Amino acid sequence: MMEFLYFPEDKTEYIPAVITLIIFMIGAVITMYFFIKVSRKEEKKAEKQYQQYFETKKDSD
Repeated sequence: MMEFLYFPEDKTEYIPAVITLIIFMIGAVITMYFFIKVSRKEEKKAEKQYQQYFETKKDSD
């Protein structure tokens, strides 16, 4: 029932899997960094628009 589960005797067969895992983890961290950076930039932009909206609304009253 578990024929697909294979643990090699030669542990050097794990090296390509570990390298692939490291590459994908680095890619995930870089992607998360860029999402956070863009999110902060958009937050500042939204805050600026929010302030401008209320300044113009206050002036019109």
